[in-house]
Amino acid sequence: MLHVAIATRAFRRYSTYTAATLAGIFTNCVFGVILCFVYTAVWKQSPNAGGYDVTDAITYAWLGQAMIMTVMIWGGGSPGDLAERIRSGDVAIDLYRPVGLLGWYVAADLGRAAYHLATRGLAPTLVGALLFDLNWPDDAAAWLGFAVSVPLAVLVSFGLRFLVACSAFWLLDATGPAQVALTLAVFFSGLTVPLVIFPGWLKDLALVLPWASYLQIPADIWLGKRSGLALVEGLGLQALWAAVLLGLGAAVLGLATRKVVVQGG
Repeated sequence: MLHVAIATRAFRRYSTYTAATLAGIFTNCVFGVILCFVYTAVWKQSPNAGGYDVTDAITYAWLGQAMIMTVMIWGGGSPGDLAERIRSGDVAIDLYRPVGLLGWYVAADLGRAAYHLATRGLAPTLVGALLFDLNWPDDAAAWLGFAVSVPLAVLVSFGLRFLVACSAFWLLDATGPAQVALTLAVFFSGLTVPLVIFPGWLKDLALVLPWASYLQIPADIWLGKRSGLALVEGLGLQALWAAVLLGLGAAVLGLATRKVVVQGG
C-alpha cells in the first residue's frame, strides 16, 4: 500500500540521523531530571495539586519528554517540509503526484512519529524509570487507551502543523505562524506545567483545546486519571479534534490550490 510505503520511508529517513537522535535523548533526559526536581519542590508545598501526587508529577515530567518529538510540540515534521516546498515552489511537483497531498504528508508524519516514539520516546522513559519511582498503567484498558491516544495526539498535532504550513500559500513564508503555533503548543499542551494545576476557568478551557491532546490526555490515561467513561471521553475529544483539523486542512488545501502561484513564475 502506497501510504504504508511512505510511512516506512519516513521512518528510515529519520533513522539515519543517529547522532541527532542520541543528542536529543541526552537533552530530554537532562531536562527530565531538572523538571523532576522542580516538580518535587512544587508538590512538596502542595502535595495534591491538580489531583496528582509527587510520583504522578514526576511520571508526567518524563512522559512530557517522551512526547515532545513524538507529537512534534516544537513544530516541524512533514508539514515543516511542506512549508519549505511551498516557499521554494517545489510544491508544484507534489501537486502532480497521483496521490492526495494531505494523505501523503499524514503518512510521512506517522512514520516519523513512530521512529521518535521508539527512540526519543522510549529511551527517556527508561532513564526516568531508572532514576526515579514512576507510576505505570495498572490495567490493560489503560495500556490500550494510551496506545490509541498517542497516534491520535500525533494526528491532532499534524492537523495544526499542516494548517500552519498551508499559510505559506498566502504568506510565502510560514515562519511567523509557526512561532505563534509554537508558543500556544508549549503553553496549552501542558509541557511546561500540567494543565490540571491551571486555575479555574483557564484549566477548563485548556483541557478542551486541541493542544491538550498532545500530552495532558495521554498522560492522564497513563496515570489512571482517566478510566472508564472518562477514558472514552478523552479519546473521543482527541478523535474529534483530529477529524476537525484534518477536515480544515483539506478545505484550506483545496482553497489554496484552486489557483496556485509558484514563486518565480
